[in-house]
Amino acid sequence: MARYYIIAGEASGDMHAANLMKQLIMLDPEHDFRFWGGDRMSSVGGRRVVHISELAFMGFWEVFQNLRTILGKIRFCKRDILEYRPDVLILVDYPGFNLRIAEFAHKQGIRVVYYISPQVWAWKSSRIRKIRRSVDKLLAILPFEEDFYRGSGVNVEFTGHPLLDEVIMLRDTEQYADFRKSNNLPAAPLIALLPGSRKQEISKMLGGMVSVAPRFKGCHFVVAAISNQKEATYSELSGLENVSVIYDQTYALLANSYAAIVTSGTATLETALFGVPQIVCYKANPVSYLIAKRLVKIDFISLVNLIMGREVIRELIQGDFNGKRLYVELSRLINDKDYRNDIKDAYSELESLLGGEGASYNAARAVRDLISD
Repeated sequence: MARYYIIAGEASGDMHAANLMKQLIMLDPEHDFRFWGGDRMSSVGGRRVVHISELAFMGFWEVFQNLRTILGKIRFCKRDILEYRPDVLILVDYPGFNLRIAEFAHKQGIRVVYYISPQVWAWKSSRIRKIRRSVDKLLAILPFEEDFYRGSGVNVEFTGHPLLDEVIMLRDTEQYADFRKSNNLPAAPLIALLPGSRKQEISKMLGGMVSVAPRFKGCHFVVAAISNQKEATYSELSGLENVSVIYDQTYALLANSYAAIVTSGTATLETALFGVPQIVCYKANPVSYLIAKRLVKIDFISLVNLIMGREVIRELIQGDFNGKRLYVELSRLINDKDYRNDIKDAYSELESLLGGEGASYNAARAVRDLISD
């Protein structure tokens, strides 16, 4: 019986790891899972050690403030891995934590697979040496990553983007036909607001996103809320005339939306795969932003623009994320048909670049091939 130890540290990693686990079960009926993850991974089965809600730290300043907690989790994780002694350690994104664990596991003679590779092509290129030294197999999900890592001597395979498996199965709009009725939404065009999944993100992004709602009386704004956040996180929205808060129905919302305002991250790709024209926003702690600005080596922050290699969707970052700019860009997104069509055409090209369906199976097969050697 193969023993798999899997670590995901955030909501998107939980989703992709869960789909990977499902494919591993098909390839390896005799399996044992022990993991750090969320509700999606728990629903597949196995023994959860730590929930992702205990790991949601982002930004340099936030990590510094919680450093003692993080270091404690790392020490506990190392002990737990040694006690379990897996056949393979599968690390899913979450590089600040997972690369430390990769180095430790490799020294212990445990095979290491890194799924959803760290974005060292954006910053911290020094991590490449650690990856080459500590990771037995890197599974890349972005098309340009394979050549980048292979050129640095890393054993890498492009398995396709697992989000395609998730979205293609769920984006059929017919299954969401009752979304408006069941949530008492008006017939007006819906503007989706995706402020993120972490409390820190939501507190920084949501107020700015909602600030333009009173200026678009002909539209209805819907916040994609998540139930593992306290209702107080969204309390500032109470009483707003054309704003609703709907929990745990993000894909249904996107399937019914005319446009979207999205916090930078995986959600930008999800929005694109649902064909919804969007504006991408990001605002960090000022200290974290200044540090990142010095280190980051990329022209764009959204996955859509990064993969396409050009600006397809507008990005409003830090100081540019303000009511005036957001109003101008959303007005264009709603009213300029040619602009909307250009975005949708680019989305079609984007989907073909992501490798098609079957990414989760490809990743599971790569894991099985490694431990069967």
